[in-house]
Amino acid sequence: MENEPDHENVEQSLCAKTTEEELNKSFNLEASLSKFSYIDLDKELECKNDLIDDKEFDIPQVDTPPTLESILNETDDEEESFVLEDPTLLNIDTIDSHSYDTSSVASSDSGDRTNLKRKKKLPDSFSLHGSVMRHSLLKGISAQIVSAADKVDAGLPTAIAVSSLIAVGTSHGLALIFGKDQNQALRLCLGNTSVGGQYGAISALSINNDCSRLLCGFAKGQITMWDLASGKLLRSITDAHPPGTAILHIKFTDDPTLAICNDSGGSVFELTFKRVMGVRTCESRCLFSGSKGEVCCIEPLHSKPELKDHPITQFSLLAMASLTKILVIGLKPSLKVWMTFPYGRMDPSSVPLLAWHFVAVHNYVNPMLAFCRGDVVHFLLVKRDESGAIHVTKQKHLHLYYDLINFTWINSRTVVLLDSVEKLHVIDRQTQEELETVEISEVQLVYNSSHFKSLATGGNVSQALALVGEKACYQSISSYGGQIFYLGTKSVYVMMLRSWRERVDHLLKQDCLTEALALAWSFHEGKAKAVVGLSGDASKRKAVVADRMVEILFHYADRALKKCPDQGKIQVMEQHFQDMVPVIVDYCLLLERKDLLFSQMYDKLSENSVAKGVFLECLEPYILSDKLVGMTPQVMKDLIVHFQDKKLMENVEALIVHMDITSLDIQQVVLMCWENRLYDAMIYVYNRGMNEFISPMEKLFRVISPPLNAGRTLTDEQVVMGNKLLVYISCCLAGRAYPLGDIPEDLVPLVKNQVFEFLIRLHSAEASPEEEIYPYVRTLLHFDTREFLNVLALVMVENSDFTPSQVGCLFTFLARQLAKPDNTLFVNRTLFDQVLEFLCSPDDDSRHSERQQVLLELLQAGGIVQFEESRLIRMAEKAEFYQICEFMYEREHQYDKIIDCYLRDPLREEEVFNYIHNILSIPGHSAEEKQSVWQKAMDHIEELVSLKPCKAAELVATHFSEQIEIVIKKLQDQVLLFKFLRSLLDPREGIHVNQESLQMPPSVTEQFIELLCQFDPNQVIETLQALECYRLEETIQITQKYQLHEVTAYLLEKKGDIHGAFLIMLKRLQSKLQEITHQDEKAKEDLSLKDVEDTMVETIALCQRNSHNLNQQQREALWFPLLEAMMAPQKLSGSAAPHLHPEALRSLTMQVLNSMAAFIALPSILQRILQDPVYGKGKLGEIQGLILGMLDTFNYEQTLLETTTSLLNQDLHWSLCNLRASVTRGLNPKQDYCSICLQQYKRRQEMADEIIVFSCGHLYHSFCLQNKECTIETEGRTRWTCYKCSSSNKVGKLSENSSEIKKGKTAPSQVKMSPPCPPSKGDPAVKKGLSDLFQTDAKIKANERNFWNWTAQIQAASEPVLDPQQIQAFDQLCRLYRGSSRLALLTELSQNRSSDSYRPFSGSQSGPAFNSIFQNENFQLQLIPPPVTED
Repeated sequence: MENEPDHENVEQSLCAKTTEEELNKSFNLEASLSKFSYIDLDKELECKNDLIDDKEFDIPQVDTPPTLESILNETDDEEESFVLEDPTLLNIDTIDSHSYDTSSVASSDSGDRTNLKRKKKLPDSFSLHGSVMRHSLLKGISAQIVSAADKVDAGLPTAIAVSSLIAVGTSHGLALIFGKDQNQALRLCLGNTSVGGQYGAISALSINNDCSRLLCGFAKGQITMWDLASGKLLRSITDAHPPGTAILHIKFTDDPTLAICNDSGGSVFELTFKRVMGVRTCESRCLFSGSKGEVCCIEPLHSKPELKDHPITQFSLLAMASLTKILVIGLKPSLKVWMTFPYGRMDPSSVPLLAWHFVAVHNYVNPMLAFCRGDVVHFLLVKRDESGAIHVTKQKHLHLYYDLINFTWINSRTVVLLDSVEKLHVIDRQTQEELETVEISEVQLVYNSSHFKSLATGGNVSQALALVGEKACYQSISSYGGQIFYLGTKSVYVMMLRSWRERVDHLLKQDCLTEALALAWSFHEGKAKAVVGLSGDASKRKAVVADRMVEILFHYADRALKKCPDQGKIQVMEQHFQDMVPVIVDYCLLLERKDLLFSQMYDKLSENSVAKGVFLECLEPYILSDKLVGMTPQVMKDLIVHFQDKKLMENVEALIVHMDITSLDIQQVVLMCWENRLYDAMIYVYNRGMNEFISPMEKLFRVISPPLNAGRTLTDEQVVMGNKLLVYISCCLAGRAYPLGDIPEDLVPLVKNQVFEFLIRLHSAEASPEEEIYPYVRTLLHFDTREFLNVLALVMVENSDFTPSQVGCLFTFLARQLAKPDNTLFVNRTLFDQVLEFLCSPDDDSRHSERQQVLLELLQAGGIVQFEESRLIRMAEKAEFYQICEFMYEREHQYDKIIDCYLRDPLREEEVFNYIHNILSIPGHSAEEKQSVWQKAMDHIEELVSLKPCKAAELVATHFSEQIEIVIKKLQDQVLLFKFLRSLLDPREGIHVNQESLQMPPSVTEQFIELLCQFDPNQVIETLQALECYRLEETIQITQKYQLHEVTAYLLEKKGDIHGAFLIMLKRLQSKLQEITHQDEKAKEDLSLKDVEDTMVETIALCQRNSHNLNQQQREALWFPLLEAMMAPQKLSGSAAPHLHPEALRSLTMQVLNSMAAFIALPSILQRILQDPVYGKGKLGEIQGLILGMLDTFNYEQTLLETTTSLLNQDLHWSLCNLRASVTRGLNPKQDYCSICLQQYKRRQEMADEIIVFSCGHLYHSFCLQNKECTIETEGRTRWTCYKCSSSNKVGKLSENSSEIKKGKTAPSQVKMSPPCPPSKGDPAVKKGLSDLFQTDAKIKANERNFWNWTAQIQAASEPVLDPQQIQAFDQLCRLYRGSSRLALLTELSQNRSSDSYRPFSGSQSGPAFNSIFQNENFQLQLIPPPVTED
């Protein structure tokens, strides 16, 4: 907050502006003021117009708008002859020809003789709105008008027009142009008195939009156009309208080349200004003739630059007011009448008025025309519809109690009206509220009566027009940019809306501080009218107004203290502050400035003890109504002390329970409350101050428990405490704060649980050894049993927020207490009935399972004796508490009814099977009980099967396998019967029943198969494969009945009738082929082809399965009809209607040929084809593709065999060459001593010992290796392993050995897979490994059989001893070869074809090194031509 201002000088600073400064400000701020109307327009778009009734009713539209000519020729229904009450008013014969120069401009010439003596201006009205208008005299202009009349004989002013300049016309034909700056200097003086003598007085003025041209209309009918920049006369127009009539109005339109004039004959003309070849011309067109209706007011629609693109502006609308009607016409693009509106009957002397303005209605900006004559103002909203037509709707009209002579828009929401007694009325258009009334008789307004009477041309006007002209002042009032200029006989006044600050300051100058605060608050809330100067969004506007209100409040507080009476009774001082202080408190709270209220304002008022006391007492109603929360600790302390000093303890308690006392000394407040017996306040302080809900109960229990336990009578004070304790407990359990309000939502569960746990404590905190259990519940029951139980019933049962578990817990405790033999507690059974009603409430579906569980626990705890069993069962069934019903039926051994409980309970319905099984299996139940249970199960067998077919089937098979046929008869629903039999017979369903023990007749199985054919025909074959007990002949008849050809074929094949099965499949294939052959192009091609292919594949599979067991003739009986069936459609390909899928059929035929080639010799196939009569006659063209395909297949296989043989030979030769080179290469040991005995090998040469060198560089004596058991016996041959390398592997140094692998420190076993992956020539490990393998015999013969024998030996020998390091070495060998060899590929392919063939590394196939070659992501098969063999 800013520094506090000097409040003693506030009033002077607020009121220091003079009238002259206001005048200067009015011109300096003209640009900003001119924008206010459009700022307000934008604000109006944002608001919703809640204060105005915007009910619109459309003016009836006609199919064909009337033409201007038809309107002119109409007979005016409202036209009537005027009878003047005072004919002397129009007696022009007695008036001097030049008398109009003075008489027409005087106020006395208005015809109102009673206004000759004007009153002084009325004082400002101190209403809610304050002074809305600021009016100022333009001293500079006024002085120069008077000076011009005296010095240059300019005459008196007659007309005014305002734009960026101010133009004033005089009675002697001069136009004075003034600037609107601070000096108000005379810029131009247009015309001269000689011209004035010729043309007469200036009767109308108009300035165009850019303030470059001025049009002057004269009393004798002439029109002149002036250049306002140079002062040159541009045009002098004398023939624009009929001679002998005065110009009443001259108006520029938005188009600078177009103007409208209205003469005293009532006619309206359109003036078009052109410039051709440097010559300025003016063309005139009559828009309205006065012969049938005199127009006395015209108003073109002007749009500001901000609205230049508005769609309405293109029509160049013009409003005209005659004596009987209003017309709105469009000048562009062509002349068109858009609306006519008759006045109706009214005072003939009233003045017609027109005024346009753009307003916002329903969030759209459109022009609104205000027109009036007399005391009613009509508003017409003009809109353009989607078709481009003008649509006019009438808005809410304004009824007045006075006649108007002028109507002016000051912005889109505020209008200024001038009545016939020269009083200004400022009206808010939306609410029609009068904001201010100002009398302007001091202006001595100029009237245009003489021009309407056309005195300068002999008074040749109608009596009606002359009567209207008595009060006409059209040319004396001009508005521009939110300012209204009034032309007087010797002065010019300007009026504008005061800014909101000015309005507030104006009230402050009058020492009306309360009214100023009220006005400022209306600005703050956005409810004020005619607001000027507040911009920005709502928050910004409120902040600006709030700062100003704070300044006023400081001034108001200082004034309250200064004007306090120093002497007199204390009651006088209290009354003074009681009038002043509440205003400060009210506005500080409205502004939400509690910081200001409790700091600076409180400190300021604390200087006076009476003011301080009144201030504190003023806070009480705000606190009690919860409008004031969050006071400062000092104020709260002073407040409590103040009421304490006045002995108003009840007030103190009421205040405490409404205050936030967290910042006070809690213990001190609690002590004060306890001493003064303010129990409500004490509980409130505990709850709100410390969130402690148990301590108040403990304090109250400590007071009332001892006398109750001792059997003494309680005092009145103790009874009050006990009652408050009961109410407090009920509030806490209900989630409400005590004594008022609500507990915060996040604390409600915690408080309920804390209070509940406190009540059911076994012992109190300071319990004596003699204390009985549950002391608090016992205390409350002894204090008032009925009320305590009522609290439980009202709070815990009827409060839906309390869970059923919490309700059941307490009443289960009560039930246990009541069930004890030594019980002395009496509880009305009605309370338990209420609990039963609550738990069995059928209207509440929430917590259904929880409610049921709670009631079950209550019954099991002994509470069943508190209920009537029949009523309990009825309510449980109604509430669908089937566990309760089961509990009751169990007590009465009505086991069959329990089955109904299970079946009705959706949560436990599947448990009915286990229940029935237990009753029938577990001993202890009588035969009658078991029979009743089984009979109940049989009655509900359909329901059981629909619930769980598998369980139902298992139940029947287990207990009553001999009654299966009875069960089948009871199942009338075929679907249920199918599900039951499927679960019973299909072993795939997973029921644990021994099928052999069922001993069902085959008819049952066949009945199931028949149902299966009906409901799931796709599963018949799979089911038949699993079933055993059925007869083939009967089953075949069933499948034939339902036309399941595949199933019939399967059964015939199983029967052994292979040919019969084949004929069925062949017939089905032929029907499919016939369908595809004769289908049209619109049929579904994909589906039909797929059916043919699937049927053909099944038929081929049938032939392949059985061809192994047939002789050649029988095979041909299968395959050749199949081939003939596939080739038959192709024989029709040369006919007139070829089929649609020749390529697909050829492909399928090739598939048949490839399949039968394995069983039928190729020559037989060709011979059979050539024996066909069609093809045997030389028509081989149709099967040319099939034969060529067979030949291509043969050539491809032959080429593949030759290429494979060549590659194998090349790989075999290359591999054996490398192996031989590796074996014959020598080794170079790294040391000359044995790595085991560490002795040089030379010293032990006397012994018959061999020296063994490994590829890793280690050297050993054979004797030393034998002692270390480093030999492996494989097929009678001894194989050595390096001791150091193998021992390091056993220790597990994998990281070290993996690096050694790259250096060759590996055992000879690494060559295990070397033939499939030939090693590189430079690998010492491979060299040494091969040398070890062939230590005695290094001669290898390069023939294929020995090579493969050797490979098998290597694989068989090395498989058990490969370690990870050796596998990595093998992988490295493969990488050197850059991929898998062709031998490896063929080896793996040959292994995959036989299930029992040898698989390398079968013992550790889980590792990544043992994956298939084809699973490697880097595997690529490249086809290359056979290599060229070099000689």
